[in-house]
Amino acid sequence: MNALTLPTPAELSITPRDRRFGREAATPRLWHGGRVEATAIYNALSTTFPKGEAFFVESVRAFRDGAPPKLAAEIKAFTTQEAIHSREHDAFNKRAADAGYDLSKLERRVEERLAITKGRPPIVSLAATMALEHFTAILAHELLADSRHLEGADQDTADLWRWHAVEEIEHKGVAYDTWLHATRAWPRFKRWKLKARVMLLVTRNFLVDRTAGALELMRQDGVTGLRAWRLLLAYLWGRPGMFRKIAGAWIKFFLPGFHPWNEDDRHLLGAYAATASGKEPERKVRLAV
Repeated sequence: MNALTLPTPAELSITPRDRRFGREAATPRLWHGGRVEATAIYNALSTTFPKGEAFFVESVRAFRDGAPPKLAAEIKAFTTQEAIHSREHDAFNKRAADAGYDLSKLERRVEERLAITKGRPPIVSLAATMALEHFTAILAHELLADSRHLEGADQDTADLWRWHAVEEIEHKGVAYDTWLHATRAWPRFKRWKLKARVMLLVTRNFLVDRTAGALELMRQDGVTGLRAWRLLLAYLWGRPGMFRKIAGAWIKFFLPGFHPWNEDDRHLLGAYAATASGKEPERKVRLAV
């Protein structure tokens, strides 16, 4: 693999930001503007991160040996960012539990999905990570591009999600570049066939599990049946319509010549830096081994 041919910007800096959120006060139960459906879907997403991002790290690091120096350095920075994300979402999930939510059913579902990868070739785990990292990147893009997604949210929690989104965009090419390196000897169609099949499976599981998880949390707030479905579907597919708005970016994954950095959205990082001025830690974060 010739790193010079990759669309990943040569000057891109993947910068771990060791921030802590929500440590000063309890997070309100309905922290997203008092809306059960908005709170539920973000809580359901957060439940996946501690174990899910540990899986991403293991999957990518399995192919670090022999990687070009630039990619190897990006994998280290990716690993550090993901470790901090896991820590902060674990803390957030504990605050959600303190607010009265039982997340155990959602956490078991994550564990069941990850258990399926046990015993499968490492390249399959890498393909799943690549697909899920595309999901997180396009969700992150939409979150930062449209302020309506976090409108009315608790400030500390909104800051958590924006911080996480920025770092997901920064490292959005790492898993994909690792995949290209690991499969560099494969015929193009073989590479496309596996990544397409894995993405379709990942998409089905993502939509089914996050919807089920959100509905379960809404049930714990006393919202069930058709009303729960109506509120959730309207929020995700209507207005502000996070899932509807990422559909086009999701389809691009299947096109010939796709790469996450075909869309250079670093302008969103600059906008975040302006709003986060004075909040970022001054000390340098030690990169993971």
